Amino acid sequence: MHKWANPNRIRNKIPVSNAGIFYRFRPEFVVSMKIFDVAVVGLGAVGSAALYHLAKQKELSVIGIDRFDPPHCFGSSHGETRITRLAVGEGKDYVNLALRSQKIWKGLESISGVELFHPVGGILMDSGIQPWAKHGGAGFFEKTVSYAQEMNIPHQIYSSEKLRERYPQFLLEKEGKAYFEPSAGYLFPEEIIRVQLSLANEFGAKLKVNAPVSSIEMTEDVVKLHLKEEKVFARRVLLAAGGWVKEFLPQSERPKFKICRQVLHWVRLEEGNTAYKESPVFMWGFGPNPEDFIYGFPSLDGESIKLSSESFVETESAEQINRSVTKEEQEKFWKERVEGRIGGLKPEFVKSEVCFYTVTEDSRFVMGKLPEMEQVTYVSACSGHGFKHSAALGELLADQLKEPFG
Repeated sequence: MHKWANPNRIRNKIPVSNAGIFYRFRPEFVVSMKIFDVAVVGLGAVGSAALYHLAKQKELSVIGIDRFDPPHCFGSSHGETRITRLAVGEGKDYVNLALRSQKIWKGLESISGVELFHPVGGILMDSGIQPWAKHGGAGFFEKTVSYAQEMNIPHQIYSSEKLRERYPQFLLEKEGKAYFEPSAGYLFPEEIIRVQLSLANEFGAKLKVNAPVSSIEMTEDVVKLHLKEEKVFARRVLLAAGGWVKEFLPQSERPKFKICRQVLHWVRLEEGNTAYKESPVFMWGFGPNPEDFIYGFPSLDGESIKLSSESFVETESAEQINRSVTKEEQEKFWKERVEGRIGGLKPEFVKSEVCFYTVTEDSRFVMGKLPEMEQVTYVSACSGHGFKHSAALGELLADQLKEPFG
């Protein structure tokens, strides 16, 4: 077990080098005019992963910068849990990223002693009435099954009747069908970010939090990052700033990224309900549109389960997102998504939280260079399916960014 591992997993603290317990790291201030090999701007899912993989290359000097204090609740990488699965209907080329990410998280678990991934299995349901479109394409259920078959991912197909026998809480229509993948499960996103940042710090990465980057410019062969009270210089920069990536792009490129508010709900269980104690994670497409969808998790507190849907109504920027959730929103979610579909619940909400998706037109990931700045790479693991791929994507980007220094 690693020297700062804590098997009790204290969630709100972060390990540091030479510490026997979890404690909040103290970011080091940047020495004036020091030139880093790589600066990572944005330390959420992908940024923290990239920083960790870069910092492992001990010959590199790296710094991570974030406008908040990650893990935080203002972006797309919070909310207690995230689904991960291998046969991802978003695209066959994403399967290997999901597989590699799971391997990386298991390795991080062994190093840190912190649980990051809980493989409880996963169910994908289709009501079987109309083809279900999701993440930029139709036939999401059929694609998932075909990728599992082609890539030899263990799975089972259930009829509606068979599903109800095994998981009676899912009130799937008679025409419906379900895909079960035992290797699926849920991640702890805040824990993953904490561990990745902590290990990066342990490997020598500098960390600056609560430090928004206002602008980026080239100075000969060095990139200058303008912060509120100082400047940071680096030979290469990775922009992994989520919805804030728009601020660094030309005006003509910004419309390609939509900011869409998403709401997470924790709905109370009926008294005595134990069906969700060991339930798989689940996703259910019940109509032809991307919003005709609900997903959820087993109970972590024994009192509620986390449920959500998706919305693709655009907000102008991440800063303008309405982060309050009304009772009317909760009631609408219950009536339109939960009632008659998910059994064993009360129409009572323990809490609701807001996050957002950064959505592209084709729902694909985006990686590119800033115009006239070859030294600056930007990435957006877009459209709500990025976390399950983030560890491998960070590793891939780190490999690309270290090449000039190898």
